[in-house]
Amino acid sequence: MKYIVIIGDGMADRPLDELGGLTPLQKASAPNMDELARNGIIGSVRTIPEGFHPGSDVANLSILGYDPARYYTGRAPLEAASIGVKLDETDVAYRCNLVTLKFDKNKTHAIMDDYSSGHITTEEAIELIKSVKAGLENDEIVFYPGVSYRHLMVWKNGSVEVECAPPHDILDKDIADYLPVGERDGVLRELMRKSVDILEGHPVNKERLKNGKKSANSIWLWGQGKKPRIPAYQEKYGLKGALISAVDLTKGLGINAGFEILKVPGVTGWLDTNYSGKAEYALNALENADFVYIHVESPDEAGHSGNYESKIKAIEDFDSLVVGPVMKGLKERFKDYRVLLMPDHATPIKVRTHTDEPVPFVIYDSRSEKNNKGATYDESITERNDIVVINEGHKLMDYFIREAAV
Repeated sequence: MKYIVIIGDGMADRPLDELGGLTPLQKASAPNMDELARNGIIGSVRTIPEGFHPGSDVANLSILGYDPARYYTGRAPLEAASIGVKLDETDVAYRCNLVTLKFDKNKTHAIMDDYSSGHITTEEAIELIKSVKAGLENDEIVFYPGVSYRHLMVWKNGSVEVECAPPHDILDKDIADYLPVGERDGVLRELMRKSVDILEGHPVNKERLKNGKKSANSIWLWGQGKKPRIPAYQEKYGLKGALISAVDLTKGLGINAGFEILKVPGVTGWLDTNYSGKAEYALNALENADFVYIHVESPDEAGHSGNYESKIKAIEDFDSLVVGPVMKGLKERFKDYRVLLMPDHATPIKVRTHTDEPVPFVIYDSRSEKNNKGATYDESITERNDIVVINEGHKLMDYFIREAAV
C-alpha cells in the first residue's frame, strides 16, 4: 500500500460578497478535487486544538499524527532542523522575518505593511541577513539565512516565555501593540529596533525601492521554542516517508519525522512555484517510499495577501498541476494506494490570517470507490450529514493509515 498526502495550505476560506457568497474554493474550477470528493471518504477535521494559535506548525503537526499538546514546542525549532541548525538543550530558536514597516513622518510609530517584504528573493534576503549578522550577532545571538523572507535567530540560554505576534496576523496594524512582551523582552525589542538602522539604507533595499518594490527594512522575531522530541514515522507507523515543500517549517517537521526531504527545483511557496515538479518527484519517490507528503504553500500566501483572484488561481493550479497529475500517475504506476487531500487550516481572504474552524478532507482508496452524489471538494463538505467527523486532528492520520474503510 502506498500513501500520499496532498496539502493545499490555507485553501479553505469563508464566503465572499465579491464571489456571490461563494468561497474561493467553491468558485475555482477544480475537477480533480471534485472527482476525489465524489469517489472518496469525505469528512471534517479540526486541525487546531483548543487553546493553540492557528498556525501551520500546529496544523501540520496534527495532520502528521502528532498531538500538539504533547509534541509542540514552537515553530522556529522546526525551521532550524530544516536549515541544518542543531539546537542545544538551552537554545531558543526564533523565526526571523524580513518585513516592511511603514513609519510615520517622525518615525515614532510604524504599521506592519508586509510580512514578506513583497516576497523578497532569497538572493536579496541573504545579503540583508549578512548585514544583520554583522551588526547584531554576539556570544548569545546568532542569525541564520533561510529562504525568501523566512530566516532564523538562535538565542543561547534565551527566554521562551515571551508573547510574540506572527507578522502576518498584524497587517496594517500599529506594531507598538504587538512587540514582544515577557521575560527578557527588551533583548528582542532592541534587536528589532537596531535592525531598522541596519536595513533601511542597505543597497539591496535602495535598489528595491528604485524598482518600485517593498523595502525589507526590519526583522520581526516570533515563533520561538526549544528543540522538540518527535518520534519517527518508521517507529510510529512502520513507514518509510518523504516530503516535498518550499517551506522550512514543513521540511523541519519532515526531518523530525525521519522523512527524506525531496529537493524539487523551482519551488518558491508562491504562485510561481514548480507545481508540476512536486507531482513528478512525489510519484517517483513512491517507487521506494511508502508515504509521501506534498505541501503547497501558494493558497495560503494568497489568503494572507487578501487577493481572492490570486487565491482562486493558486487553487486551480494546485488542482490541475498537482492533484490531477498525481492521481493519473498513481493509477498508471501503482495498484493499491490511498490519498488524503485537505488544507491544513483556513486562511480567509477577509481576515488575511489563519483561523481554526474545521476543514474538509477526502480519503480516496484505490480498492474501494465511494459514491457521494453531488459532492464537490469545498467547505460545504463540513456541513453534510454523511461525513466522517474528527475533532482531534492528530487522530486523522491513524484513521487514514489504519482504519479508513476499504
